[in-house]
Amino acid sequence: MNDYSITIITDEKKGVLDDITAVISNYGANISYTHLYVEKNNVGSINLELEHVEDIDGLIGDLEKIPEVKSVELHGSQLDIYGKRIIIVGGGAQVSQVAMGAITEADRHNIRGERISIDTIPLVGEHNIAEAVEAISRLPRVSALVLAGSLMGGKITESVKQVKKDNNLIVISLNMPGSVTKYADLIVTDPIQAGVLAVMAIADTAVFDISRLGDNIKF
Repeated sequence: MNDYSITIITDEKKGVLDDITAVISNYGANISYTHLYVEKNNVGSINLELEHVEDIDGLIGDLEKIPEVKSVELHGSQLDIYGKRIIIVGGGAQVSQVAMGAITEADRHNIRGERISIDTIPLVGEHNIAEAVEAISRLPRVSALVLAGSLMGGKITESVKQVKKDNNLIVISLNMPGSVTKYADLIVTDPIQAGVLAVMAIADTAVFDISRLGDNIKF
């Protein structure tokens, strides 16, 4: 069984999405990610990430039999193309330093066959950061979160606890005041090292295994 990404172009009509998901369900495939938008002239474009597909040719054939479907394009999965993601959230100065370490380390692993990308979002304010952390559960391919700030707790801590529970996410935090450090898998003082360790924690080509360290380890 394999994972695939497909793009379906359809007429924008009521019930089309139901027909598409029914076909996918009949083949026992799981939809791990979807993005739908309406183009010009009432034409819809649906991008789907599918997991555990046994018969992709049969699936595409049945999708093309739906009267409203204009075309079905097959692609490799986003995980194969873009690989794993690390999200760095926090203050601008700290975020940039973590990103420096992460990008440098990711390049070392990517030339050996990995595909690891680094995303940053400099933010201030408890509410804004808590919302950003909570939204990570709705993003595809995220393998690790780095919290790069000077003080984090309260609502941010609650969001961290939730994404760890729901997504089995690796969380690395800079060493800072606030309750968020109690729930991170690693607490790192140096921001550049935090970026390096984030990449090492998710890279298949690394020998570093965060699970062997236990929770809440400080560096």
